[in-house]
Amino acid sequence: MTPRERRTRIVDIVRQNERAGVDALAVALDISRETIRRDLTELARAGKIHKYHGGAMLPSVRGEGPFQQRMADNAAAKAIIAAAAVELFKPGETIFIDTGSTTLYFAEKLAELADLTIVTNSAEVARVMGQARGRHRVFLLGGEYSADNRQTVGTLAVAQIRSFRAHHVVLTVGGLDTRTGVMDFNIEEAQVARAMIDQADRLTVLADAAKFDRIASFEVCRLAAIANLVCDRPPAGGLGEALARTGTRIFPAGPNA
Repeated sequence: MTPRERRTRIVDIVRQNERAGVDALAVALDISRETIRRDLTELARAGKIHKYHGGAMLPSVRGEGPFQQRMADNAAAKAIIAAAAVELFKPGETIFIDTGSTTLYFAEKLAELADLTIVTNSAEVARVMGQARGRHRVFLLGGEYSADNRQTVGTLAVAQIRSFRAHHVVLTVGGLDTRTGVMDFNIEEAQVARAMIDQADRLTVLADAAKFDRIASFEVCRLAAIANLVCDRPPAGGLGEALARTGTRIFPAGPNA
């Protein structure tokens, strides 16, 4: 295991458990406590964890804006979803990825693959994929820049999406229900998502269970458009039945799945 891989694993463990001690990390990774401490120092310097005496926890997000807050919300579920979702993709494919905390977790895992073409409106996703060692081509869409979500939106972004054709589009969602399907709280993000769907062969939705049977303001697509739903636990009741009728493949990856 390389230092980069080991530190990625440390971040995964901290996110899944919200905190982890040096001793527990050393046992889990079969590495010395001194090495773990050095890794925690580097990860804390990069802002990925908060180091305290004897261990690490999720970083504080006070004063860092709504996007950073969403990175901490349901962190364990998002890490589980990201690890499961990456199994659906392979080198050589072109993938649209929209802006979201869950898609950023996913990008961190996807970066471990090689030879992908990534088209995104997320400056953070572009950064993660661009810094990877997997020889990826990364296209960051132009348009109006939103500093809060670190994304581009608007007519320019949508027009540029139409210049690409992709094997997959990977989206986060604001809500998911039987009546409307996939929804978003932001109209400009919904417009970007719809344009990406139009230019891709398959749609994969990443959603923790808190999004199920939840209404957001703007429609993105119907349930029948979803090829894959990756979640921390399977949707139950009417939503689960509706997805089964559409033939959507569901990948509940959590321990209670």
